[in-house]
Amino acid sequence: MTNFDRFINRELSWLSFNNRVLYEAENSLNPILERLKFLSISASNLDEFYMVRVAGLMAKKRLGIESLSDDGLTPVKQLELIKSNAVDLIKRQDRCWEQLQSSLSKNKINIYEIKDLDNNDIIWLKNFFKESIFPLLTPLAIDPLHSFPFIPNGGLSLILKLEKKKSGEILNALVPIPNNIDRFILLPGDNSCFLSLESLIVLFYELLFPDFKLSHSGLFRIIRDSELALDEGVDDLLHNLETALKLRRTGYCISITFSDSTSKDQINMISHALEVAQADIFIASGMVGLRDIELIAKCERPDLKFPAFSPRFPERIKDFDGDCFAAINTKDIIVHHPYESFDSVLQFLKQAVRDSKVLSIKQTLYRTSKDSPIVYELIEAAEAGKSVTAMVELKARFDEEANIRWARDLESAGVNVVFGLLDLKAHAKLCLITRREGMKIKSYAHFGTGNYHPANARIYTDLSLFTADPSLCSDVNQVFNYMTGYAEPQKLEKLIIAPISLRKELLKLINQEIFYADSGRPGRIWAKMNSLVDPEIIDKLYEASQSGVEIHLIVRGVCCLRPGIKNLSENITVKSIIGRFLEHARIYAFGNGSDLPSRNAKVYISSADWMPRNLISRVETLVPIENETVHQQVLDQILVANINDYRHSWFLDSNGDYERRYHKSSFSAHEFFMNNPSLSGRGKSLHGTKKELNKLIPEIISD
Repeated sequence: MTNFDRFINRELSWLSFNNRVLYEAENSLNPILERLKFLSISASNLDEFYMVRVAGLMAKKRLGIESLSDDGLTPVKQLELIKSNAVDLIKRQDRCWEQLQSSLSKNKINIYEIKDLDNNDIIWLKNFFKESIFPLLTPLAIDPLHSFPFIPNGGLSLILKLEKKKSGEILNALVPIPNNIDRFILLPGDNSCFLSLESLIVLFYELLFPDFKLSHSGLFRIIRDSELALDEGVDDLLHNLETALKLRRTGYCISITFSDSTSKDQINMISHALEVAQADIFIASGMVGLRDIELIAKCERPDLKFPAFSPRFPERIKDFDGDCFAAINTKDIIVHHPYESFDSVLQFLKQAVRDSKVLSIKQTLYRTSKDSPIVYELIEAAEAGKSVTAMVELKARFDEEANIRWARDLESAGVNVVFGLLDLKAHAKLCLITRREGMKIKSYAHFGTGNYHPANARIYTDLSLFTADPSLCSDVNQVFNYMTGYAEPQKLEKLIIAPISLRKELLKLINQEIFYADSGRPGRIWAKMNSLVDPEIIDKLYEASQSGVEIHLIVRGVCCLRPGIKNLSENITVKSIIGRFLEHARIYAFGNGSDLPSRNAKVYISSADWMPRNLISRVETLVPIENETVHQQVLDQILVANINDYRHSWFLDSNGDYERRYHKSSFSAHEFFMNNPSLSGRGKSLHGTKKELNKLIPEIISD
């Protein structure tokens, strides 16, 4: 085996992940509107993949850079393989959309074409068009007197071939479709009937071009390079980022997708004007811009969605009548989202804002919601005279503009806003609260594996750890000082952070398992993450496997490690869980000389995946789980259940292919945690946890 053969190509692994997402749209066992949502996610994922990953490879190609990927492929070869895989993916998306339309129609949700409209529909639509759409449209002629118009990233446009009624003169024209209008119009009536915005415009094109008749129409959508180029060493990061965001709209055109109704002449004209090569053109047999079907997926039809699920509020905090500080003072608390409510995090912050004993609040903000309650609480705290520091990461991809707005609002309220380090992203999820208790100052910390985003916390599986551990709280304070004042921590007692020590510590932990295996003791590693890309970590896992360390990896998305290769990785299994909730929590467990699960194991939660960017160019945390109850919940409940999930699991083979492996248990970790509230909150004994799990999955401990 060559050095290159050790790795699966990162880009192809990502496309494989998106194929698994698309499978959930094709899966007839899922409710119809949930399938629609998965299809929208798959389309949106592919857009962002092209905006960022493909854009980077195309930039290398333009500049003549021939550096090889970890698996030995040039940028040109990777682009060829991506195009081939992307074409197949888009064809599947189109077929899936066609099938879903038929299923929707059977459930009285119809996506109309113009021919499906009756007179009453047309009368209503004409009034709607005149009042709500027509004033927002700008028809643009394409001829020698008019330069080709600017079309923003993600922009959708109609291309029309028109013939003047009197003279027969031909006019080519564009009608850009504003991106701040819903893509589908809901028609009045008892059933849910939708008409696309582009169909509406074509229906009433004569109001835009009164002297012409329509000969032909097509539709296209462009994707531009969306990576931000920031000048190093600038004094004003905020201004620099705002400038870069404006340039993003006009970035290099990466690809164009045309509807199959678009003529060859129209395709050639548009692609020539935008300087897009034939290799970067896609033809959609279905709808262009499938991400927009998310609007239809929001139909108020509970019968066509997953059964309603209400997250539980953590029992421990309930036991103390909602007093978070009293509950945390007793012992650490782990909250398992979305099964337990994100309201616990909001309660923690709200209590701090309203507590006269609280002196200061420090908070990281990487991503948050549009109307973020977190931000409003921080503003209220500052206005109440508390010392508030917000570490706002301006470079959170595709959330930059929202974060700039929040930063300005926070600054206006008197919050000490820090925009992060120019060469590092602040990706750690931290909140630190200091409180006067008698004659002492006591600190309370929150560590998250996910963002402070209430909406995401309803669909992402993540972990929140609340602690008053003096060592951890002191370490968090040093991390904030590092992010706000470049004061690199000299000695952290328990917390491990990137870019300073995280990779080094992970390698050390893996080496320790190698030592145990070489000494005849059990060597065990269980790890759950979103992506596994880092070559140094992968090679160390291979070394561990060759020493007999048993390694179980749960990697939702990209995985560049090849499992199951004799004399290299035969002791490594890799699977991906894709289901109702988006698996997002990062959990790392090392047997420490014992079989897993074990009280002796070293267990960590983290904000970091095992990728070079997380280990080198971000501020990340690796948090040890030492409290016995929390240790049991994370290892014996959460990790064990995920390892034994078969319902939503895809298993990776050495060729880079994923397959379902149906098992007699058909166990679903998602359903298990929705239906077993006793497994989180107060925490149960290790024996009790195993017993309950074994009722459902007998192989859980023995495997």
